[in-house]
Amino acid sequence: MVVPDFQSFMLPLLTFAADGKEHSQRDAADALALHFKITEPDRREILSSGRQTRFDNRVAWANVYLRKAGFLESTRRGRFKITERGSEILKSNPSRIDVKFLMKHGDIKFREFHRPSSKVEGPREPSTETIRTPREVMDAGYIELRRDLAQELLNNIKSCSPRFFEHLVLDLLVAMGYGGGSRKDAGEAIGQTGDGGVDGIIKEDKLGLDAIYLQAKRWEGTVGRPVVQAFAGSLEGHRARKGVLITTSQFSLEAQDYVTRIEKKIILINGEELAKLMIDYGIGVAADAIYEIKRLDIDYFDEEL
Repeated sequence: MVVPDFQSFMLPLLTFAADGKEHSQRDAADALALHFKITEPDRREILSSGRQTRFDNRVAWANVYLRKAGFLESTRRGRFKITERGSEILKSNPSRIDVKFLMKHGDIKFREFHRPSSKVEGPREPSTETIRTPREVMDAGYIELRRDLAQELLNNIKSCSPRFFEHLVLDLLVAMGYGGGSRKDAGEAIGQTGDGGVDGIIKEDKLGLDAIYLQAKRWEGTVGRPVVQAFAGSLEGHRARKGVLITTSQFSLEAQDYVTRIEKKIILINGEELAKLMIDYGIGVAADAIYEIKRLDIDYFDEEL
């Protein structure tokens, strides 16, 4: 079963805690997975941030919302239990608990928690965004910003001069640890071909134990198999077993299939991947804003420690 939205976890989670005992987040997650018949592959699906599974994230946020509403309370790190208010809610036999329900029946602090800003007066109806957890909303926003930035980078790459494109590629390779880790070494190893591209051999590591043949050009159309095949043949003349072929456009399916069938190792980097690498290694981009997400350290408040 596909992982439900985090609101769908609220009533089953509160019901799980109905015995009044202290429970761990992990035990609750296992119980909810069993309740919804969620398969292991679906349970292991990772968020785009790569730091947490979608399932665990949604169960955790269901817990947060129920605590903010006063239906659950934290007892210590990773542990919680139902409150008297939560028990009373269950006695009313609600058919579903969601954000709209919490806005009506939850603690007044929940309305403050769920309100987008202090300028908004009174409770608000839940938007369609409430089917996603705050973390999922942040991840989606990050992906969208990154996608827009990658497109801006690619547009600028295509409009830059051949000489600037050469510097750009060299800067990226050095940032990735190639060319001996030195822009000077990389610049000496690569020479211009005169056709608006970069063409040459770079060291794979600082000791130069292996060499990589590089070709990077600002193609406009799709790069087909003949170009890639010619590139593979040129490796022989440079006594190279590995190669990197970079284009500002894209490679045809035939070209991509070809590199999987030959003995030499050739990596194809299209324009979209080039822009992503520039973002990852800080080439042509600058930090605009940094958000550090923190959580409550419940152990700090444990007086027994």
